[in-house]
Amino acid sequence: MAEKKEKKTPMIEAVGLSKFYGPFAAVKDVSFKVHEGELVAFLGPNGAGKSTTMKLLTGYIAASEGVARIAGHDMAADRLAGSARLGYLPENGPLYPDMTPDGLLNFFADARGMPRERREERIAAVVDLCELGSVFHKPISKLSKGYRQRVGMAQSLLHEPDVLILDEPTVGLDPNQIREVRNTMRKLGEQKTILLSTHILQEVEATASRVILIDEGRLVFDGTVAELADGQGGLEGAFQRLTTSESAAA
Repeated sequence: MAEKKEKKTPMIEAVGLSKFYGPFAAVKDVSFKVHEGELVAFLGPNGAGKSTTMKLLTGYIAASEGVARIAGHDMAADRLAGSARLGYLPENGPLYPDMTPDGLLNFFADARGMPRERREERIAAVVDLCELGSVFHKPISKLSKGYRQRVGMAQSLLHEPDVLILDEPTVGLDPNQIREVRNTMRKLGEQKTILLSTHILQEVEATASRVILIDEGRLVFDGTVAELADGQGGLEGAFQRLTTSESAAA
């Protein structure tokens, strides 16, 4: 008898998520699951609804319709419990330029009520993982964008979350900085469930095994990178075929 495959736990769930601003639908009836241990790329052209969906999933904004769950917690009804399992890095992370990474991480540890022993242990762990030792005491305003992204990622990892939602983590970086951030994401993908928002096709090929593609607020593809690329034109051709907004052709 063939062995049954072990079912993995859904750690991120969107169930019929919609967000309306008057008559405009920023997100319309989006449903998907990201299971434990997956690194999934959330792909789409600029203005497709990626950031809005991220904010709905994290509970940062309320859905007009549908349910968002993190580790089984409804982010409308039980946001605190869900947030305890979640690390979120928005496109423009919550960094204070006059602080150092040391001061910022201690500030967020205080905000989360971390006891001193755990705080010291976790700060040391994220500084090592994100390779921040050389800039730990430098003002954030003096850091490169690549290092700022790493500081933001360290902040999102501080409380040891099971789930990471990263919104455009490499946008605006130079090739060396992109490589560094991708290496960090690969390390994290060995331990965490990750949903990575991007509009950069190379990002998908370099980091993810599965793709969720959204266009004009609607889900248009959910499958493996190989399945998306299987056809004339590879990933780029599939992206152009499946997206209709003008930004996709830019």
